[in-house]
Amino acid sequence: MALRAPTALGLAPPQPGVEPGAGRAPDVLMANGLVERIGARDAGEVLPLPYRFGRDPETGVRNAQAVRDYAERLGAAVSEAAERAFVVLLGGDCSVLLGAMWGLRQRGEYGLVFVDGHRDFQTPETSATGGAAGMDLALVTGRGPEVWTRFRDGTPLVRDEAVVALAYRDEEPGEADGSREIVGTSIRQFSLDSMRQMGVGAAAERALSVVGACPDGFWVHLDVDVLTTEAMPAVDSPQPGGLTTDELEALLVPLLRHPGAAGLEVTIYDPDRDPDGRSGRTLTSVLARVLAADP
Repeated sequence: MALRAPTALGLAPPQPGVEPGAGRAPDVLMANGLVERIGARDAGEVLPLPYRFGRDPETGVRNAQAVRDYAERLGAAVSEAAERAFVVLLGGDCSVLLGAMWGLRQRGEYGLVFVDGHRDFQTPETSATGGAAGMDLALVTGRGPEVWTRFRDGTPLVRDEAVVALAYRDEEPGEADGSREIVGTSIRQFSLDSMRQMGVGAAAERALSVVGACPDGFWVHLDVDVLTTEAMPAVDSPQPGGLTTDELEALLVPLLRHPGAAGLEVTIYDPDRDPDGRSGRTLTSVLARVLAADP
């Protein structure tokens, strides 16, 4: 079941007065025929509130209340969709993770495999942009402004022990500062370098050894900036290196074939940074191969 989350509320504007383009990603993937290629049902879209350019004076974060409100509405849609089928959530920026995990939390206790070029553990104090898209992993594990971290029962949306972060490459000086608070947590972390040393297949097995034991299943977060800039230049925070498309497919297939996999979210592809559409076509093909793979 394919659900669209066309939001850019969690991103800073690429230039003054210009709304980020990531909110248009679901439409491009749909136009490229992704839903038909994977044989999914179109479950519609959850439209976000209007994007505002300033920072919230209380939290210092962009679109703070709108991100929270959107997470609750998206969570309701994810919860309903997950009751019937595997969910493919087409974002949007990484703040959609809040909605996904909120929706699953209403259903039970789920784990999280976090496949991303960054660990997204910033806080309002360490974030240079004030965007929730750089804080999403911190937020779903209960760290950050209460407007985003305390939902109905006051507990985090996912426990540290049920999270595995894979393939990140934000360990360079400066990059690491934004995620330094993840050090010392019980979140399992395998950088791109360490993942390659053990082998992509072995990294998937390590992840499944953690989230496969979660009582109700697990969710997979995919930020496409985990790919090389050659394969996917149309992202807001490109870095040197990254997974090849073959490596990404080899990582995702065993995760998504596992019976505990509840769904996959895809984030950060920005059509405004893809004038010829090549990156969108590449991403559509990768997702089609992974999601249509025979078990």
